[in-house]
Amino acid sequence: MTRTDEKVRYAPKSEGLYPTPGAAAVGVENVLRILEGRWKLVILFHLFGGKILRFSELERAIPGISQKMLIQQLRQMEKDGIVRRIVHHQVPPKVEYALTEWGQALCPALDALLTWASERPGAANG
Repeated sequence: MTRTDEKVRYAPKSEGLYPTPGAAAVGVENVLRILEGRWKLVILFHLFGGKILRFSELERAIPGISQKMLIQQLRQMEKDGIVRRIVHHQVPPKVEYALTEWGQALCPALDALLTWASERPGAANG
């Protein structure tokens, strides 16, 4: 069986990072662990472009999410270094969320995934 990069004549960009299929699989598992969860990608899309949103703004922007789930997803993303939490010490308390530089770097990869999905054979584009 021919490898994809041999068919299209390009060297995979990850060749230096993942010298074996096993190492690549571990890398994919790590990425999926970071992005797993029904709402994480939705939250990311709302924060892309340098947006800084308050908790309540995120909650309104994602109608199907509960407060508890939004809190959990934001905490996990903060722990993983994708989102930063900005606390303004005032009354009433004000908490905002923004993507870290590393989180913002996900944008091109997710755009590529959306493009790939929209080009699925037999799928209606639009």
